[in-house]
Amino acid sequence: MAKNKVEAGVYRVTEIIGTSSLSWEDAAKKAVETAAKSIRDLRVAEITKLDMKIEGGKVVAFRARVSLSFKYEV
Repeated sequence: MAKNKVEAGVYRVTEIIGTSSLSWEDAAKKAVETAAKSIRDLRVAEITKLDMKIEGGKVVAFRARVSLSFKYEV
């Protein structure tokens, strides 16, 4: 039975914020999809904070702070 090799490497974690008028889930999804257009080899996304923008006593935007992990190319 073959064992999976764990690939050694160096990774960077960066924080981004996505926004949406629909939901926190949509905000996080937009953040990752937008980052994926310019960052290759994304590995892990972790939602670290959720908040809302309020105007006139009403929620107008959901915001998701996302930590993204990607591997440095060798």
